Amino acid sequence: MERVIIIGSGPAGLTAAVYAARANLSPLVLAGGMYGGQLMLTTEVENYPGFPDGIMGPDLMIKFREQAEHFGARIENVDVTDVDFGGQPLIVRTAEQEYHAETVIIATGASARWLDIPGEELLRGRGVSTCATCDGAFFRDKRIVVVGGGDSAMEEALFLTRFGSKVTVIHRRDSLRASKIMAERALSHEKIDFIWNTGVEAVLGTTQMTGLRLKNLVDGTISEFDADALFIAIGHIPNTAIFAGQIDLDAAGYILSPNGTNTNVEGVFVGGDVNDLRYKQAITAAGSGCKAAMDAEKYLEAHEFAMRETVL
Repeated sequence: MERVIIIGSGPAGLTAAVYAARANLSPLVLAGGMYGGQLMLTTEVENYPGFPDGIMGPDLMIKFREQAEHFGARIENVDVTDVDFGGQPLIVRTAEQEYHAETVIIATGASARWLDIPGEELLRGRGVSTCATCDGAFFRDKRIVVVGGGDSAMEEALFLTRFGSKVTVIHRRDSLRASKIMAERALSHEKIDFIWNTGVEAVLGTTQMTGLRLKNLVDGTISEFDADALFIAIGHIPNTAIFAGQIDLDAAGYILSPNGTNTNVEGVFVGGDVNDLRYKQAITAAGSGCKAAMDAEKYLEAHEFAMRETVL
């Protein structure tokens, strides 16, 4: 029987692990096949407190993990395949093992959203990607397109200028949703240009991407655009498929937590992007992981007290 199981290992999950470990709860972190969450796929992080010169996303997550392990958290790089929150103990399953826990903290984060257009799936890894840091270097001196208008899209575009001969941002609106500083950086960069009010209808190519079919959303005209790579940065989908039917989710699949980090299931808590529709920052995810661990600790204390009272 585990006191605390933490599902996920991004900023929320590993911060929860630090706090739970320091509370002598010996947390077990089921980190997934690749730990670290979305920051493992990002470049320089400039807005995490304590790093005035910035830090690479993977380096930051290595520090998170080392700190959690330093205080006694146990971390296993396995994926959770199924849960049963129908009663106590709470049950968490992987492909090879079943775990029982008094409390569970869900910090599974979110995954990149795809366009779901013709050619996209066929050409994934052959020009189509959602990760500039993973695949940008494959397109040195090539024509690169980024789809999106938020901070993530601008970060991708700026990073890709290191490799591409030209980076074109395609956005469905006539202005960016990105923060002012990120928008200004992209708009003023000599290697970045923009196509406004336009959607991507299809990815062209058979064994390798050769271009895109575009639709002007103002006048409806269709055109083709030659390009070697497409990086999609249009938001994320919460990683909650395994919790369907076990816990309350909203219409978009985010976990509901009407009272702090508490879910509708007793003993199950949540933190990070898996229930954050608004902020989606590493620092806010870490903060919510802290709160989830503290709430789990208080829950365990209350139940132990209640059990002692019952015995007496």
